[in-house]
Amino acid sequence: MRIMKTNTAAGRALVRKLETRVPANFARVAPVVARIIRDVRKNGDGALRKYAREFDGVTAAQSLRVTEREMDHAWKSISPDLRKALQHAERSIRKFAKWQIPKGWMREIEPGVQVGQMVKPLASVGCYVPGGRYPLPSTMLMTVIPAQVAGVKRIVVCSPNTAQVTLAAAAMLGVKEFYRIGGAQAVTAMAYGTKSIPRVAKIVGPGNSFVTAAKQMVSAAGDCAIDMLAGPTEACIVAGTGPARGYAADLVAQAEHDPETSCVFITWKKKLTEEVKSEVEELSKSNKIARQALQKNGVIFLATDRREALQVADRIASEHLTVERIEDMEEMENAGSIFVGPNSAQPFGDYISGPNHTLPTGGLARLRGGLSVLDFVKIVTVQELSKRGVKKLAKSAVCLANTEGLTGHANAILARTERA
Repeated sequence: MRIMKTNTAAGRALVRKLETRVPANFARVAPVVARIIRDVRKNGDGALRKYAREFDGVTAAQSLRVTEREMDHAWKSISPDLRKALQHAERSIRKFAKWQIPKGWMREIEPGVQVGQMVKPLASVGCYVPGGRYPLPSTMLMTVIPAQVAGVKRIVVCSPNTAQVTLAAAAMLGVKEFYRIGGAQAVTAMAYGTKSIPRVAKIVGPGNSFVTAAKQMVSAAGDCAIDMLAGPTEACIVAGTGPARGYAADLVAQAEHDPETSCVFITWKKKLTEEVKSEVEELSKSNKIARQALQKNGVIFLATDRREALQVADRIASEHLTVERIEDMEEMENAGSIFVGPNSAQPFGDYISGPNHTLPTGGLARLRGGLSVLDFVKIVTVQELSKRGVKKLAKSAVCLANTEGLTGHANAILARTERA
């Protein structure tokens, strides 16, 4: 990792570059993705099977839909320790999701005027679980569990190259609708539907550039909602004391996701910059992907003091952010998920501490947090007026309606005053 001072021209320029980054540019894959979308929309299951055979190794004898028997067999085939680990993670994620559920309520805003909200689950969602470089049963848990907690009735999972552990996680969660397809074709099937895969209302979950570009296209067309456009993983750590090895281990851990991962360490202690740099080099020696990411996108900033270090981190708005103290966290506005203190290794959040690991990247942490129960519900507002309430609101409402020139609005209100 290179070391840059924040009070130099080069350092300031790099901070600005990180601050103004955008979610990944999909221009390179857009033509291919657009062609796949057109093909699946036109040819349905036939196109899906073609791409499943070409990209995911699905044979002609295999059904696109994974059977419950396959999932149950996978659950029984994994080790007892792995079953316990999945169950432990499931409990934490489910408990956290339950704490996130918004509440319905009704209150009197003025005499005779009751207002409130109902919290209703989406009718259906599609959960995309990547299956490329690594099997990711954790993403199965992070996308399916909050949908279940929200009360979504139909939950569809699409995942290519399905590993036994991913099937086992689906069995544990009671997933009923699981398809062994991936890529832009899976996103298209969930967004528009085919003979065997009815469409869903919303698609969530991370994926490669083809998956994310497809999510962008179907949402831009207004045909299907999505959670967010997730690019390569990002990690940022702000610290003035050690453990240098622990912080370096976090950076290497996130870097091994993808050669494009962005890893930033910010400190105001010169000695710590050298210690972290040395530990990163040591820990990434045998991790090719992490080494590539750290060499390309890894930087250690030496700030003038703690306050500036936190300000730089807030400007960067990273997906994962580690700070030393609760007081530091309270000064931050922009981060996907925050880890407080030297013991809070970022991979705990990836697997088992409870908060969701599907997080905003590319600066989107300025606009939203990670995936949550809120992504699977809609807030429906409610209002009820008594005759007393009509008398209370009518004069002002009619005045506003007439000001806007909407006489029909005014007449609808006046019609109620005749009965009040």
